[in-house]
Amino acid sequence: EGLLPTGSFKARGAAVGVSRARELGVTGLAMPTNGNAGAAWAAYAARAGIRMVVAMPVDAPPVTRAEIVATGSELRLVDGRISDAGRLVKHLVAENPSLTDVATLKEPYRIEGKKTIGFELAEQLGWRMPDVLIYPTGGGVGLIGIHKALTELVELGWLTGPLPRFVCVQSTGCAPIVRAFEAGQTESEPWLDARTVAYGITVPKALGDFLVLDALRETGGTAIAVDDADLLADVRLAGGLEGLFFCPEGAATITAARVLRESGWLGADEETLLLNTGAGLIYPDAVEISARVENLPK
Repeated sequence: EGLLPTGSFKARGAAVGVSRARELGVTGLAMPTNGNAGAAWAAYAARAGIRMVVAMPVDAPPVTRAEIVATGSELRLVDGRISDAGRLVKHLVAENPSLTDVATLKEPYRIEGKKTIGFELAEQLGWRMPDVLIYPTGGGVGLIGIHKALTELVELGWLTGPLPRFVCVQSTGCAPIVRAFEAGQTESEPWLDARTVAYGITVPKALGDFLVLDALRETGGTAIAVDDADLLADVRLAGGLEGLFFCPEGAATITAARVLRESGWLGADEETLLLNTGAGLIYPDAVEISARVENLPK
């Protein structure tokens, strides 16, 4: 997904959401973000000629802040989490009726853009589905969109057979959906003091958590939390083996696959798809650089 225009899968939702907003005559948009979604919507809003206001936590990835400013959107920083940014957006929209709140699942079009991941994976696999799909989950719109896409393709007769077993991956520093899944709950409870280096999945309470949980249970899937130290090690592992700079969220799927394989939940002969949702270049601090400056020979 790092090949997309703004470096992450968030461009898929923005492409559809902003295009539809322009068709409907919307002149201003506002959203909270952990970084990548705001950068994507800012870029597409610029092309559409629509005012864009983005609120994000002050410690979100600096690269995404730069993307937002570079594309002409209005950046508002908050000392808190994405939920706090959401509160600010709600206030801004209430004060300015020309702004439309396009936070996660506040409008129906972003998820339609995310469905294209499901369409593409089915096409690239020759119109069949993998056995297992492992997805890094914050707000969960990507997982929800893929599940919706594959369900619709089956209903249309383009695909046959059971859907893949969906796996939701979160960090042990912020795992509300994993906790809800393990407790048998239909929705999650807010995660206090949420912290993880995989910033894109630092979502203490996802609005669509019940849809994620439904997808996991419907497909016989599961939810798993992994440690930051392990996922950071897998950023280096993937880079060394494949020459790909995974984002921390994508690397978390590698960690999860290993844990699930070791536990026996994931079989050795099962075709398993891991989703790397963005470019590692957005998170340069995810890799510790220990090289020293060399003295040049005289």
